[in-house]
Amino acid sequence: MSHQPNLKLAILALGLGAFAIGTSEFAAMGLLPWYRDDLLLTDPQAGHVVSAYALGVVVGAPITSILGAKLPRRRYLAALIAIFGVMNLAAAVLPGYGTLVITRFLAGLPHGGYLGVAMLFAADAMPREQRAKGVTQVLLGLTIANIVGVPIAGALGQTLGWRWGFALPGVLALLAGWLILRIAPRVGANPNARPMAELRALGNPAVLLTLLVGTVGFGGLFAVYSFLSAAMLATTTPPAWALTVLLAAFGVGGTLGSILSARLAIRMGNFPSALVLILFMAATQAFASYAVGDWAIMIVSSFLLGLGSGMVVPLQTRLMDVAGEAQSMAAAMNHAAFNAANALGPWLAGMALAAGWGWRSSGLVGVALSFAGLLALALCWWQARASGSVQPVQDRPARA
Repeated sequence: MSHQPNLKLAILALGLGAFAIGTSEFAAMGLLPWYRDDLLLTDPQAGHVVSAYALGVVVGAPITSILGAKLPRRRYLAALIAIFGVMNLAAAVLPGYGTLVITRFLAGLPHGGYLGVAMLFAADAMPREQRAKGVTQVLLGLTIANIVGVPIAGALGQTLGWRWGFALPGVLALLAGWLILRIAPRVGANPNARPMAELRALGNPAVLLTLLVGTVGFGGLFAVYSFLSAAMLATTTPPAWALTVLLAAFGVGGTLGSILSARLAIRMGNFPSALVLILFMAATQAFASYAVGDWAIMIVSSFLLGLGSGMVVPLQTRLMDVAGEAQSMAAAMNHAAFNAANALGPWLAGMALAAGWGWRSSGLVGVALSFAGLLALALCWWQARASGSVQPVQDRPARA
């Protein structure tokens, strides 16, 4: 067997791990009504299950980046995705609300480290002119997860019980770990790795402000999406297939949003494109609030919410520009910021629901967080201008 087929299979195995992670992360939101009812939880308590995973990612991203800096990547990746798989299976089989929250937190710990190192592994394993292709193929697992994996997990939750929605990504993660060990190239540890130099990226104001934009700006998206399926079931009488379509619509929107956002960032620059996308997100969250009570319009709002998620593109590009040698830490922390938003949004929306503000309130919370993201973006832009880390001309629209 030639090396090239093995390499392609190895990258597919890495992508399968990303698919499992994406399915688990977003399926927890779609499954919320079922584990809420089964465990006799309030809506805010059920939202804590989503937030627990997100907090695990935030805590785990810097720790796994530091611990794994000098380890052989093949075994390290296999270990991370195996831990993820075991924790998902534990969430599926262990009883009680407390154990569900704990296992979801533990499942989040390997998330950022796995995706960050997997992208670097895929890039380094490919010929130099195809490095971007390797990264894209790994990230494709996350994209496909929202289109295919999350709706399947949601359908399993409706028909067989919510625990099957966590068992599915658990099994897929263990399969990915086994495949990585079997077929991934045996690449040694990086002898020049400097874990503490990676950690110093967290003291870079440009990095921190960019992460703040993602944390606050994306918080609005998750405030709405986390309770979208619950709001549909509580305020409408949809056909059985509507919830699956709702989840798939978000995935399709996210895929198109990533493509369009990349083009927008190339044409306009990082800061102007991020500005446009945050404003678009605020508009879609307001529309989601309006759509509550009509299941068909809520499916449309799910698609539009997915489109807004493309804001990750200019933020990731900005991080690459300012992270210097700490690229792996920056990649992991970008996922941490995304999941800090995943903790912040549902927590605030849950508080609004607990206060009796109704299902439309999550959209209003989302709009407020998006405008807070605008303030964070203004601070980030001001710091970039003041430090000269980005020249003004780079962030103006290109002339035709």
